Amino acid sequence: MRQTHHRACHLCEAICGLLIETEDERVASIKGDPDDPLSRGHICPKAIALRDIHEDPDRLRRPVKKVRDGDAVRWEEISWEEALDSTAARLLAIYREHGVDAIGIYMGNPTVHNYGMMTHQNNLFRFFRTKNRFSATSVDQLPHHLASLWLFGHKSLFPIPDIDRTDYFLMLGANPVASNGSIWTVPDVRRRIKDLTARGGRLVVIDPRRTETAALASEHHFIRPGSDALFLAALLNTLFDEALADPRQLAPFVDGLDTVAAALAPFTAEAVADSTGIDAGTIRAIARDFAAAEAAICYGRMGVSTQAFGALCQWLIQVMNIATGNLDRPGGSLFTLPAMDQISNIGPGGFNRHQSRVRGLPEFDRELPAAVMAEEITTPGEGRLRALFTGAGNPVLSTPNGRALDEALGQLEFMVSLDPYLNETTRHADIILPPTSPLEHDHYDIGFHINAIRNTARYSEAVFDKPEGSLHDWEVFAALGERVAAALGEEPRKPMAPHEMVDLGLQFGPYGKDSEHRLDLATLKANPSGVDLGPLQPQLPGRLFTAGKRIDCAVPLLLADLARLRGALDGDNGGLRLIGRRHVRDNNSWMHNYHRLVKGRDRCTLLVHPADLARHGIRDGDRARLASRTGELTVTVEASDSVMPGVVSLPHGYGHNRDGVRLGTARAKAGVSCNDITDDRWLDALSGNAAVNGVPVTLAAAPLP
Repeated sequence: MRQTHHRACHLCEAICGLLIETEDERVASIKGDPDDPLSRGHICPKAIALRDIHEDPDRLRRPVKKVRDGDAVRWEEISWEEALDSTAARLLAIYREHGVDAIGIYMGNPTVHNYGMMTHQNNLFRFFRTKNRFSATSVDQLPHHLASLWLFGHKSLFPIPDIDRTDYFLMLGANPVASNGSIWTVPDVRRRIKDLTARGGRLVVIDPRRTETAALASEHHFIRPGSDALFLAALLNTLFDEALADPRQLAPFVDGLDTVAAALAPFTAEAVADSTGIDAGTIRAIARDFAAAEAAICYGRMGVSTQAFGALCQWLIQVMNIATGNLDRPGGSLFTLPAMDQISNIGPGGFNRHQSRVRGLPEFDRELPAAVMAEEITTPGEGRLRALFTGAGNPVLSTPNGRALDEALGQLEFMVSLDPYLNETTRHADIILPPTSPLEHDHYDIGFHINAIRNTARYSEAVFDKPEGSLHDWEVFAALGERVAAALGEEPRKPMAPHEMVDLGLQFGPYGKDSEHRLDLATLKANPSGVDLGPLQPQLPGRLFTAGKRIDCAVPLLLADLARLRGALDGDNGGLRLIGRRHVRDNNSWMHNYHRLVKGRDRCTLLVHPADLARHGIRDGDRARLASRTGELTVTVEASDSVMPGVVSLPHGYGHNRDGVRLGTARAKAGVSCNDITDDRWLDALSGNAAVNGVPVTLAAAPLP
C-alpha cells in the first residue's frame, strides 16, 4: 500500500519538512514539503539519503559484543537482556571499585538531532555524576555558549540573524550554503541570500577560502586563519573612535561599552592590517558601512569558534551588534520564542567550576574539553578514566589528535557505545547498543527550533513501525537506568515517553494552554506540515536571564584575554595554516556510508593555492605529505585559488580506513582524517575549545612508491 508521510529531516540544522512516500515497507520517494512554514519546500541531497540510512546493510539491528580469540576479534550478536545486564553490571563494578570519575561519557553531534537522546540520557547518567563528561560542543560551538552565558545569562540564548529583513550582513567563518546554517536554522539560505542582494542589501563574507557562500556575496575578503578577533576588535575600535557606536533601543539596559572601547584602543585598523591580511582602509570602510545600515547583522560560526581566540571572536561579534543597536531589532539579530521553550526549562549553564585532572582545563556546563580525553585515559592516578560510554559519537575522527585517542581507547577496562554502526570509535567498545533507525521513531526538534529563522513547530510521527526485538535510544537509557537503580537499591523511575514530554512542554510553553494558540501535541498531529507561529520579534530586556535583566559587555575574563590577543599583533610566521571545509552532502563523520552522499569525484583533497604548490615543488593532483606537531598524512593536492596563499584546506570527518570498521561505502572512499594532524594542545586558552582551524602545518612532496 502506498502512503505519504510528513517528516522533518533530522540530518542537519535546517530541519526541512519532507513528504516521504512509502510502498509497504519500502521508501519510494522523498520530496520537500511545500506547506512547511519554515523550509517552504526546500530540500537538499542529505534528505534523500534518509532512505539509504534506513536500508543500510551495515547498520546494526541487534546488540553485539566483542569476543576475543587470542589476537583475533569478532563480533557476536547478543540479546538485549544480556547487553543491558552486562553494561549496567560493568559500569557499576568500575564505579564501586574506582569511584564515579573513573567513568567517562562522550555524546556526539547526532545527539541533538534525535530528541530521545536528549530527553532520556539522564535516566542513566543521574547515577554517574562524573566530572569526566565530554561532547562535540568543545570541538564546535562552545564559544557561542560562553558569549551567550556571559552577555545574556543563558548558554542557549543565541541571537539569530534576521536575513530576510536585513540591509547589511557581515559573515565571518561561516558557509551556510554548504551547511544549511549552523547555530542558525535557515532552510534555503541560497534563495534568502539572493533575495537580500536583489533588494539592494549586501552580504560581506570574511573567510580564508572563497566558499560557496562567498561566491554569492557582494564582497569577499580573505583573512589569515586565527586573526578574526583582531579584525573584529579593529571594527569596534573604528566604531568607538569615530563616534559611530549607538546602541539605540538597547541603551537603557546595556553597560560596559565605555570599558570595552578603552580596552580595544590598541587594536586600530592600521595595527591589525598586517596580521589579518586585510588593509586598514577596508576595515574602516566595513565598520562605517555596518554602522550606517538601517539594519545590520554580524554573525560568525565554525571558522571563528574553532580557533585560538574563539571566545573573544563570539564576544566581539555580539558587542558589534549591541554597540550599533542591531541586537533585538528586525533585520538585525533577534531571539526566538520556541513552542517548547527549552531555554526557560533548562539551567543557564556555568563555567570553570572544576578542571580536568591532568591539564587543568575548565569545564563548561559540567563538561570538560574533548581535547583532554586521551590523556585522562592514559595518565595514571586517582580519577583516571577506566570506562567510557559513547552515544552517537565518533571522537576518533572528530576531535583533535584523533590518533592519540584511538590508541588510548584500547587501554580502557570497559567501553559501551549507543550507536548504530561499527565505526572508528565504536570498534573499541566491548558492547554496542544500536537504536532504531530514524524513520522508525517519532521526532520533534527540541534543539533547532531555538535557533530558527522563524518561530514554527512541527511533530513527525514514525514512518515505519518499530521492528520486533529493537529498542529506541530513549528506551535503552531507560532500561539501563532501571537496572542501575535496582542494583543501588533505589526505586526505578517509570519513564515518560519523549512525545509525552513534548506534549507537556507545548502546553506549558509560550503558545500553550494559556495563550490564544492553545498549542499541544494533538494540534501538531492535526497539522503535520507544521504550525507557523510568526517572525522573530524584539523581546529584550524581558528575555534576558542576567541579574537585573541587563547586558554587561565588559566581561572580566574576556577583557583579560585581550592581553593574549595583543600578542597576535606580531603577525604570522609565514608558514602554512590548515583550515577545514564543509560540503552540502556532509555532516561531520556520520554521512559517508550512503551512496547518494559520496558518489562522484573525491572530495577529500587538500586545497592549496597555486603559488604555494610552486613554492613547494608540488603539482596539481600530486600526492603530498601534510604534517603537524601531532602527525603526518599523505594527501592528494588540488590546486585552487579559492584559498588564500599560506592556507591549505582539508575536509573533516574522513579517514574510514582503520581496521575493524564495518562501513563498506565509507571505506571505498575512505579519505584521510584531518584530525590525525590537528593538535590537542592547540586550543582557545580561555574556553578550552579545540582550535582545529589555523593549525600550523608543513607540506612536502611525497616520495614515489
